[in-house]
Amino acid sequence: MKILIINGPNINMLGIREKHIYGTTAYDDMCRYIKEKSENLADVEIVQSNIEGEIINYIQWAYGKYDGIVINPGAYTHYSIAIYDALMAVQIPTVEVHISNIHKREEFRHKSVTAAACIGQISGFGIYGYIMAIMALINNSENS
Repeated sequence: MKILIINGPNINMLGIREKHIYGTTAYDDMCRYIKEKSENLADVEIVQSNIEGEIINYIQWAYGKYDGIVINPGAYTHYSIAIYDALMAVQIPTVEVHISNIHKREEFRHKSVTAAACIGQISGFGIYGYIMAIMALINNSENS
């Protein structure tokens, strides 16, 4: 199974930004962790952008090439109809991931616009949430 992991704005600042919320693992270390843990599960590619249009380009680029998407849209989660539309357009099974538990944070973070275009959402399990999302996509594929 081929899975594209798309990370949105500020995810590249892991290990630097708000360590009490996002932990101390640096972005490159998280990417290595995901690759190592998923090695025997799926063929995984990881991309990141701070720009909404580039995230949409990644989603569209995945069409016909990937069997699943794991997306952490960052702050775009809460207001990007454009990312929602792109996910709906490609119809690739997608799992939304958040490192922190967005439901235990500020009120504006409780609502996800993009989750409605996904088969599910994983929130609050740190970087392990990415592995959970990969497993969910594999399970979804096997049971479809």
